[in-house]
Amino acid sequence: MEWWRGAVLYQVYPRSFQDSDGDGVGDLQGLIRRLDHIAGLGVDGLWLSPVFASPMKDFGYDVSDYCAIDPLFGTLDDFDTLVAEVHARGLKLIIDQVYAHTSDAHDWFGASRQDRTNARADWYVWADAKPDGSPPNNWQSVFGGAAWTWDARRGQYYMHNFLASQPQLNVRHPEVQEALLDVTRFWLDRGVDGFRLDAINFAIHDAALTDNPPDTRPGPRTRPFDFQLHLHNQSQPEIPAFLERLRVLAEGYGDRFFVAEVVGAEAEAEMHAFTQGRDRLHSAYGFNYLYARALSAELVAETVARWPGAEHEGWPCWTFSNHDTPRVASRWAAGRDPDAVARLAMLLLMTLRGNVFVYQGEELGLPQADVPFERLVDPEAIANWPLTLGRDGARTPMPWTAEAPYGGFSEVEPWLPMDPQHLARAVTVQQADDGSMLALTRRLIALRRERPALRLGRLTVLEATGPRLVFRRDHEGQSLICAFNLGEGTLDWPAPAGGRLITGVNGGEARAGHLPPLAGQILDLSS
Repeated sequence: MEWWRGAVLYQVYPRSFQDSDGDGVGDLQGLIRRLDHIAGLGVDGLWLSPVFASPMKDFGYDVSDYCAIDPLFGTLDDFDTLVAEVHARGLKLIIDQVYAHTSDAHDWFGASRQDRTNARADWYVWADAKPDGSPPNNWQSVFGGAAWTWDARRGQYYMHNFLASQPQLNVRHPEVQEALLDVTRFWLDRGVDGFRLDAINFAIHDAALTDNPPDTRPGPRTRPFDFQLHLHNQSQPEIPAFLERLRVLAEGYGDRFFVAEVVGAEAEAEMHAFTQGRDRLHSAYGFNYLYARALSAELVAETVARWPGAEHEGWPCWTFSNHDTPRVASRWAAGRDPDAVARLAMLLLMTLRGNVFVYQGEELGLPQADVPFERLVDPEAIANWPLTLGRDGARTPMPWTAEAPYGGFSEVEPWLPMDPQHLARAVTVQQADDGSMLALTRRLIALRRERPALRLGRLTVLEATGPRLVFRRDHEGQSLICAFNLGEGTLDWPAPAGGRLITGVNGGEARAGHLPPLAGQILDLSS
């Protein structure tokens, strides 16, 4: 069995994990210092968000040198030490790769913008202005405004799906693909175990620069980007061919793991396309749960139905929180107890079919942090305040020690504030408490590792009506029933005779078939 299939991976957002040098920003040596916490969770590995050289206008997702570590985080020697220490603990290391765009400070873009004839002139997406001087088409950027910025040196517009400082790579170009494959080899040669491919469905654009049609469907719109169907600025049919080249490269290094991040209205179809068969990516994850404002039985049933385990179907990944979305304990609380929501969410996450990502702090049940406007640094949050909360509230520092200044994260004021409500949930508060969220997370991860039905088994929804969600996990003679009450009232369900209650949350561990509000339980039907 591939090590990654059904694995649990822990996402580290390094700026906020542990500061070791007193500058208020987390770094690689700080992460190394805290590896035992990650290993102690029982996870299979960790996903590390970008630590590459960057001007940090998008906090590392604007890369200026793919093969260098930003001094803010340390050195290549620190990275090599991290790889060795991760492997010494029996863990795998997955790192981000950002192939759709670079920083405008990257040498490639510096060459490309000089003129229209240099060797890298076509490495980015350039286009002439319309006769009236306006941008080449109507494409909008995710962070607001046109997806085009004028550059007087070339006398052309360059494209950017995100910030103007993140010019779009022309990944259709064979030389660009070769350069990105060289980057991939660089990190594989340093011993990493795989990659999470950031925004990979943005990697190739429509070469004809066709206007996007308007999105006339009902729904909230807080950005110009939301007014269009994104048929031409992303999600082009040539992307899977590039992914196949990445898979060939991965196969040459043995048991490596490549997972795509896919976002957008057609994410499900692209997740399938990017992982179909055995010659594309190993897995992909979308935003089915990350963008969901509420948890419902229907949401889970609909998502599960799209991944039935058919022949040649890929393998999904699921996560409820990450660095780009509000934390699940707050997002799904809707006025209810966030601690109870966090426990229910962790039980559900560990029982889903697919790989699992746990975001740092999720094991502590951290709610979304309160970041006052004057401390915001996320460009999206600042531009759209107060209509969107932005990403800063999910990126605040990890609380390690309740009594220490800044929660033990740093000895100086951190880059984002430490929310006082997080200190009550610090690691030191929870680590000696068998009833804590941290202890529960460890038990549930261990249960998933011990039970092949949870890690590998097929998933069959038995009921998804109202607040009641019941599904079955089966694998090679092992059968488990997972039942959840997503509502606010107590309910009972007809637990199968002979089923042995093995775990539960929020009162679900008391009696099979009895579910208090926000309770869940797992029953073993195996003989």
